[in-house]
Amino acid sequence: MAFGFFGSLLILSLLFKHFTCQLPNTDEFYVSNFLKKMGLNSSMSYNFSGSVCSWKGMHCDTKKENLIGLKASSLGLSGIIPDTTIGKLAKLQSLDLSNNKITALPSDIWSLGSLKWLNLSSNQISGSLPNNVGNFGLLEVIDLSGNNFSGEIPATITSLLSLQVLNLAGNGFEWSIPRGILNCKALVSVDLSSNRLNGSLPDGFGAAFPKLKTLNLARNEIHGLDTDFAELMSLTSLNISRNLFKGSVMGVFQGQLKVIDLSMNQFQGHISKVQFNSTYNWSHLVYLDLSENQLSGEISLNLSQAQNLRHLNLAYNRFAIQKFPRIEMLLGLEYLNLSKTNLIGHIPGEISQLSILHTLDVSSNHLSGQIPSLANKSLKVLDVSHNNLSGEIPVSLLEKLPLMERSNFSYNNLTLCALGFSSETFKTAFYGSSNSCPIAANPVLFERRGNGHKGLKLALALTLSTVCLLAGLLILAFGCRRKSRKWVVKQPSYKEEQHISGPFSFQTDSTTWVADVKQATSVPVVIFEKPLLNITFADLLSATSNFDRGTLLAEGKFGPVYRGFLPGGIHVAVKVLVHGSTLTDQEAARELEYLGRIKHPNLVPLTGYCLAGDQRIAIYDYMENGNLQNLLHDLPLGVQATEDWSNDTWEEDNNGIQNVGSDGLLTTWAFRHKIALGTARALAFLHHGCSPLIIHRDVKASSVYLDLNLEPRLSDFGLAKIFGTDLEDEIALSSPGYVPPEFSQPECHASTPKSDIYCFGIVLFELITGRKPIGDDYPEEQETNLVSWVRGLVRKNQGSKAIDPKIRDTGPDYQMEEALKIGYLCTADIPSKRPSMQQIVGLLKDIEPRTSL
Repeated sequence: MAFGFFGSLLILSLLFKHFTCQLPNTDEFYVSNFLKKMGLNSSMSYNFSGSVCSWKGMHCDTKKENLIGLKASSLGLSGIIPDTTIGKLAKLQSLDLSNNKITALPSDIWSLGSLKWLNLSSNQISGSLPNNVGNFGLLEVIDLSGNNFSGEIPATITSLLSLQVLNLAGNGFEWSIPRGILNCKALVSVDLSSNRLNGSLPDGFGAAFPKLKTLNLARNEIHGLDTDFAELMSLTSLNISRNLFKGSVMGVFQGQLKVIDLSMNQFQGHISKVQFNSTYNWSHLVYLDLSENQLSGEISLNLSQAQNLRHLNLAYNRFAIQKFPRIEMLLGLEYLNLSKTNLIGHIPGEISQLSILHTLDVSSNHLSGQIPSLANKSLKVLDVSHNNLSGEIPVSLLEKLPLMERSNFSYNNLTLCALGFSSETFKTAFYGSSNSCPIAANPVLFERRGNGHKGLKLALALTLSTVCLLAGLLILAFGCRRKSRKWVVKQPSYKEEQHISGPFSFQTDSTTWVADVKQATSVPVVIFEKPLLNITFADLLSATSNFDRGTLLAEGKFGPVYRGFLPGGIHVAVKVLVHGSTLTDQEAARELEYLGRIKHPNLVPLTGYCLAGDQRIAIYDYMENGNLQNLLHDLPLGVQATEDWSNDTWEEDNNGIQNVGSDGLLTTWAFRHKIALGTARALAFLHHGCSPLIIHRDVKASSVYLDLNLEPRLSDFGLAKIFGTDLEDEIALSSPGYVPPEFSQPECHASTPKSDIYCFGIVLFELITGRKPIGDDYPEEQETNLVSWVRGLVRKNQGSKAIDPKIRDTGPDYQMEEALKIGYLCTADIPSKRPSMQQIVGLLKDIEPRTSL
């Protein structure tokens, strides 16, 4: 009896214990409630049976009484975290909810006073970060990267005295870094990259962090000097790229730095001064990027001591003319970019000793001589374009090109046998090279000849070919005669009648323009890449059939655009700037030559110019695949849109036009994202990579073109400057649908980079919605435009309704919605609220589709 009685008590106690575990005041209840309300259930390979300490990702104290660690990353949790769930885990020390779709935090999460480790990265949490974050007095690690936080970084961060790791990258934090961060003296790693921070670093920043090893402030608008980092003696990695730092770089080379990225800032001075910094141990250096600054002097760094250097980028600076630096001792080098560094002489063959080099870019220099064999087995990217290289490209190098990711030999004087390359590859990667194959390269000519029967067949074939050739010539002659009758109204060729006097008058449907010159042959045409070509206005007349309407491509705000072929087979678009100019000839030539030096993969290059009397004529590379406005809005190939170079009215095929419109690549999200990112990179280069910066003033869909390789290119940059200060901003106001709201305010007197950003936001909206800026109909809306319609949907979290049906199923909707949010930021009514183009590039790269085009 006694045994039965005690047995019953034992069973009852166990049942009671299990019952108490299900009560609402237990960790098991709070966690279970949290996971289920966030969309997780037992059917999703998650087992809720047993004690909470046995659940996946849960960690309890030694007594199994309290939950001290919760890891629920990458579980697909979505929505707002409700109150009375994880916020009630009083003893919790570690919380990891990264890589989910959480949109907001519970109000009681800030009561977790025992929390030491918090990871909320890669979610969709928006709004400001509350001052309550200061309640986490024991916090050592906080990672909020990859969310949508905005506003200021809370000043209460000063209370986090134990903080070692601070990661707020990839958000929208604004204003300056709070001074309170100086109290967090235990910091080892700080990442504030890809935000909208500005202002300067707090006074005493360097001395405040004796333990700091990693500092990343990239992609912001922070300004300061190199001396701001002078006392960070424990630092091993420094990335302040894409900011507004100035001064000499000498003060940065110090301590134990292994990674130094100062690219896309405003550092100046002679780089040679760096080598005199005796306190720096160059053997520590692994990664060095000083590109796109204003450094001068000769490249004379202590490279012989940098035996561990893997990455070296000194591109786009203002170095003195110099020979190729000695780098053969850097046997561990994997990446080398010396583009536009004023190099002369030969490319040294010793580069082949760098056996693990995978990227070599020496483009846009003055290098001459032959290309060495480059026996580097790991080479994947090679760019030697825009130099004065000559001779044959080594066969051993050509054989490796199919295995490489990218190569460019264009704009040199090179020779190769392009038998194994497509015509498209030859045009894009070897532009300007000579295709010279020996007879031995054609195996057909070496086939064994047969007996007399084969000889008879060959004779018959030659006879028939001759007959067909004569017939073809007769047909061609007859066709040309008919065509000449059709064009009988044309003016005579000025190349043939060289002594005819001007002025010359030309007319289109909307304007008449005059070239007030005495003789066409007396006015030179400047071609930047071919300075020795003797081209005159007479050649320009001949190339465009005397600016005949048959060669007219379009009539835009700047003036008419004609298509033509200059001597040497240079295919160009000739833009006549008919508005007049307040600049003198010398001032206009200086501006045009400056624009001609601006090169970027996403800009339409200015090939040359001509000053014909008072008339300014800009000459561009011809863009074979049209502009975004025509392609996006499905205009027929025969319809001329404003600023469209892609189609002409000649009686010939539209060679080069690719199927990228309604039934082609433009119906994929990946391709539209590529266009958006390329256009953003072009604008970022104009705003941040040029000194002085260039305001485009005419960003719109018809200004974005696709080249032969389907790369997006922005045109017309800097042209407004040619008209002088009295007209440039008047011109910026004449694009309906692309006028920033501040232009309607009396106090707004000039365009700014922020007005370019507003117009880019409209182009981004066009890419995602497929709609025009004005003139389209919108559901449930009247008298609205594209900007107000999309911004209204984004504010209501209904951005998915705006996605173009043509691309909806070609990529993740959340990426397109994120892109709409980027456009929302760009089109803010207040210019100061708009992000910079550097930040926009970073935001677009963060949502880059992974699928290949």
